[in-house]
Amino acid sequence: MAFEFVAASRLPTRFGEFSIHAFQDSESGKEHVALTVGLETPPGDEPVLARIHSECLTGDGFGSLRCDCGPQLEAAMRRVSEAGRGVILYLRQEGRGIGLVNKIRAYALQDAGADTVEANEQLGFGADLREYAMCEDMLRHLGVRRVRLLTNNPKKVEALQAHGIDVAERVPLVTGINPFNEGYMQTKTDKMGHMLPTEAT
Repeated sequence: MAFEFVAASRLPTRFGEFSIHAFQDSESGKEHVALTVGLETPPGDEPVLARIHSECLTGDGFGSLRCDCGPQLEAAMRRVSEAGRGVILYLRQEGRGIGLVNKIRAYALQDAGADTVEANEQLGFGADLREYAMCEDMLRHLGVRRVRLLTNNPKKVEALQAHGIDVAERVPLVTGINPFNEGYMQTKTDKMGHMLPTEAT
């Protein structure tokens, strides 16, 4: 993978001031960004609070209640800002890697009764096609060697470790549960191995 840093800039937000770093895969053309706080000085071996967040236009941008993505992103930004040091990698892999249009097609199948895993499979995709190889290059560029990962997904921890990222701790990030996504959350627990409280699923 020919993965390159492109540019960085200040990014004031309602959660605090971040730095935003742009990266690009020169082979595929895919673009990803990192939001950082307090990384002007490399942390060395200190574990850094981190979130690996895959793009979800419907949740992150439109406020969809069908998933917990938007609230997770906002909670991660708030917690990283409050910690005073941390990173959020925002990866452009919509719909667990199947793309925006196919995600809407999957939504239509869910409207007809399929769960999120069954919908992907009915479209000919795996349940989760996301890739995390770029995370190693992005974190290395930022001087981050170890992370405290904000996630409910043990498989994400395993994937990052397989790509050489030292995950010192998994930090739960349970938020955004509502009547519209109870089935979705249950499927994430039952079929995808996410660690969520029983009363929330």
